[in-house]
Amino acid sequence: MTMTYRPTQTSLFRRAVRAGLLRYQGLRRAVRNYEFGLIAAAALVGAFVGLVTYGLRKLVTFLHDVDFGLPPDSHLSAQTHVDFWRLALIPGLGGLFLGVLTLVLHKLRPTEIIDPVEANALYGGQLSFRDSARLTGLTVVSNAVGASVGMEAGYSQFGAGIFASVGEYFHLRREDQRTMVTAGAAAAIAAAFNAPLAGAFYGFELIYSSYTTRVLAPVLAACLSAVLVIRQIGPDEPLFAVLGTYPVPQMHYLLFAVLGFAAAAVGIITMRLATSVEKVLRASKLPSWARPAVGGVGLSLLALAVSPQMLGSGHGAIQWHLETQWALMPLLLLLAAKVLGSAISLGASFRGGLFSSSLFIGALLGAAFTQSLGMIDPTFLPERTSFMLVGMGATGAAIIGAPFTMVFLVLESTGDFLVSFATLMGVLIASTTVRLTFGYSFSTWRFHLRGLPLRGAQDIGWIADLTAGRLMRSDIRTVPVSMPLEKLREVVPLGSRKWAMGVTEAGEYAGMIDVAAAHDPDISEMVPHLVAADLTTCRGCFMLPGDDIRTILKKFGEAQAETLPVVASVASPRILGSVSEAFCLKRYTQELERRRSDELGMPGL
Repeated sequence: MTMTYRPTQTSLFRRAVRAGLLRYQGLRRAVRNYEFGLIAAAALVGAFVGLVTYGLRKLVTFLHDVDFGLPPDSHLSAQTHVDFWRLALIPGLGGLFLGVLTLVLHKLRPTEIIDPVEANALYGGQLSFRDSARLTGLTVVSNAVGASVGMEAGYSQFGAGIFASVGEYFHLRREDQRTMVTAGAAAAIAAAFNAPLAGAFYGFELIYSSYTTRVLAPVLAACLSAVLVIRQIGPDEPLFAVLGTYPVPQMHYLLFAVLGFAAAAVGIITMRLATSVEKVLRASKLPSWARPAVGGVGLSLLALAVSPQMLGSGHGAIQWHLETQWALMPLLLLLAAKVLGSAISLGASFRGGLFSSSLFIGALLGAAFTQSLGMIDPTFLPERTSFMLVGMGATGAAIIGAPFTMVFLVLESTGDFLVSFATLMGVLIASTTVRLTFGYSFSTWRFHLRGLPLRGAQDIGWIADLTAGRLMRSDIRTVPVSMPLEKLREVVPLGSRKWAMGVTEAGEYAGMIDVAAAHDPDISEMVPHLVAADLTTCRGCFMLPGDDIRTILKKFGEAQAETLPVVASVASPRILGSVSEAFCLKRYTQELERRRSDELGMPGL
């Protein structure tokens, strides 16, 4: 009789689990090992980031409508009149709420929030999604109560956090993880401005700090899918609508250069002013949770004295001023109020970025520049839009530090190549002037103030991984410094090793002993009278386990030695091992070559 096998429920469950694991492993291999898999993942997740960005933008608009009593779907910065009591109370009370909320969240999760630039520079693209969500929530609150900053920092942080989590799920390599963080931030900016090229170059210039063909495809795929989603669910509108074409006479390029210098000056003033406000508030001994409330009161006073247009990110105000011509003095007042308002918002610990705010500042600068020229020659007044666009790009490049991003943003918003070429002139002058005189963009300036030696998102985190503790050898020979030289010659024969480490009775490092010098025939007559301590050198030269490769090579140069010991600490210099200069240089070179091969997409090159 033939028996028929019937699988039990347990065996079916095991097969299902096994099949699921195989599919998961296959998917992970596809994303991890094949470039097409990484591109497909970036495109899919980019579409989701586009949806999230659209939702966050609508949420902030709705909160503006509720808080300030605006018409539905209107921009706070486009308003010339807001109810007096709302304008007087909302920023201050909102700042108080933000301060308390920040304090509570910090107590619940007392960790510093790492932004995408820092994650790519120091941590190989490792970014906490929970911290990113926390920062995005605080940015929404800041914008909702009228802080004079934009949502772009929240958008890019959340997008990068989503992509970083996906990369960690698939256990991506370090360079691919950095690419995912870049794609996430770029997709969010592309969706925010409906500009895929501007978003992509934002990622290349700020979040990755270089451009390679391997990074190009995933980042562009993420940006395109994010923008396509935005255009499918919402109106296909650029950041600002500029109708018609604008011929740009070649003589105007000299004026655009002057405008670029002015934009650089305004950008530097804005960044330094934000730092000054923060220093003043810290010196006032106010608790950290109360500073946003004080900043909110300052914003209310500025808005009441000048115009509510200095509140918010400035998106609506850009379009409003493109369509409305103000006189010179009101423009200068609003420009000063916006610069001061942005500085107060950042210095008082409101969360947000200066991307859109810098564009509005630049638009006001360009309009005021044109009005000034019009007082000399009225024929310049019809060229107002061109100067506003150039001012936007130049000021954005000066503050944000992403010149090509600004040029592409103007190009994608206007479709006008002549104006884009003119913007290139202003951007070139402004970004170069800031780099040569100030030396920082807004993001790198914040790192400088925190004591982080970062000038961009170039990957230097791997340098910190090459530590003395990882590079040292533990097969060292130690001898007590009180050991007679005759005994030393016996226990450490000539040729057995080049160096021996002298230690005290407590086992602490006391210097290095050259074995060849200990066996030198010229000192044979003095051997009975010498001990190991008499031959020790480099008594104060040693490494600590946490010293990175830069510190290691610097100490080798100072000690002029080929080998140095690694001790537990300065207070307790117990010898753990030794490192050689030749091996450190070899590992450093190997790591440089491997990083470059990964960037080019050719491992093992």
